[in-house]
Amino acid sequence: MKNQKIGIISSDNKEAITRKKQLIEKYNLIDLPLKKRPQLTKMDLIIALGGDGLMLHLLHLIEENPVPVYGINFGTVGFLMNSDCGKNNLLNIITKAEPSVLKPLKMIATDIENKKHQLLAINEVSLIRQKNQAAKIKIDINGKTRIESLAADGVLVATSAGSTAYNLSVRGPIIPFASDIIALTPISPFRPRHWHGALLPANSKIKFTILDYKSRPVSATADYNEVRNVKEVEVIEDKAHQFTILF
Repeated sequence: MKNQKIGIISSDNKEAITRKKQLIEKYNLIDLPLKKRPQLTKMDLIIALGGDGLMLHLLHLIEENPVPVYGINFGTVGFLMNSDCGKNNLLNIITKAEPSVLKPLKMIATDIENKKHQLLAINEVSLIRQKNQAAKIKIDINGKTRIESLAADGVLVATSAGSTAYNLSVRGPIIPFASDIIALTPISPFRPRHWHGALLPANSKIKFTILDYKSRPVSATADYNEVRNVKEVEVIEDKAHQFTILF
């Protein structure tokens, strides 16, 4: 890894900060401020110390110019991270790491004023009711109506990277990382009562139509970017972007 620019970032976790200082001193790594996007994209590799939330935030910062990332877990779940096993030979371990390619989702949401919002989702696209009444949502997959009316708190589409996040909390399935599968998972469904979701090919085209959107408003969120009062949401695989995470 000679002559490569290797940067390192960390979460606010005290152990992560301490470990970052140790690695900077040992390997002469570049200490990266997380908020400075241009500096992040000039690296050949970024080492990220923290949890899945830090990884998600980092990937969004570099989405236009992705850089390979090696994550070390100092969080809770750490689905996207590695264990901190390279106490004395971290760079050797990284050279032997296997790359996994993560393909995000593209959300195209149309609000009630017919304005379109296009956003990238690395974890999931989620639709949530905005008031006390359940949302009513029609679901089309690849141009064919699969559910005429889902009455629920909402519904989400999760990538493999996002399958252990919101998707898991609403009893969706865990998907092997970087597999070409996405999860379509209802959120507190009332009707159809026995529908628990589906696993779909990653290249599926999903269209959500909000029924009664004036009296039963719904918001759509791509990771942490929300669009309020939507009437239609399309979700497709974003082939223009892809991220390399090392394991």
